[in-house]
Amino acid sequence: MGKKDTHYCNCLYYTANALARVMTRLAEEEFAVLGLTPSYAFLIITVHDKPGIQPGEISDELQLTPSTVTRLIEKLESKDLLIRRTLGKFTEVTLTPRGIEMTEVIRTCWENLNKRYTEILGEEDARELSGKIYCALKKLDKKNP
Repeated sequence: MGKKDTHYCNCLYYTANALARVMTRLAEEEFAVLGLTPSYAFLIITVHDKPGIQPGEISDELQLTPSTVTRLIEKLESKDLLIRRTLGKFTEVTLTPRGIEMTEVIRTCWENLNKRYTEILGEEDARELSGKIYCALKKLDKKNP
């Protein structure tokens, strides 16, 4: 027996948040093998793909506030997964060898997450939904008029 529709099912705010909670649960289940949350894992992949990236660029890429990125970086430094280096007025972030080793497992977790929701939604619907949500995000985000 399925859940009945909620009174708020036509409210974008409600449905977006409900979807985010479900996707967060699925992602946390897939990334649990790492002992990291998905946010930490995506930060590691971002640094892996662009060694020497600056925290502000990470903030833009992950669409997180600078203070959140700083907190995530500090935690990953304490786990010996990345290093921050200050060069003049710039800060570069790179992975440690341990962080580099972890990227393959992170990518596998990410692939498993994608497979999991694609099996549920169907390939075309999953791709279309991701595209529409991203398009709405860009239109609604005040930083990107």
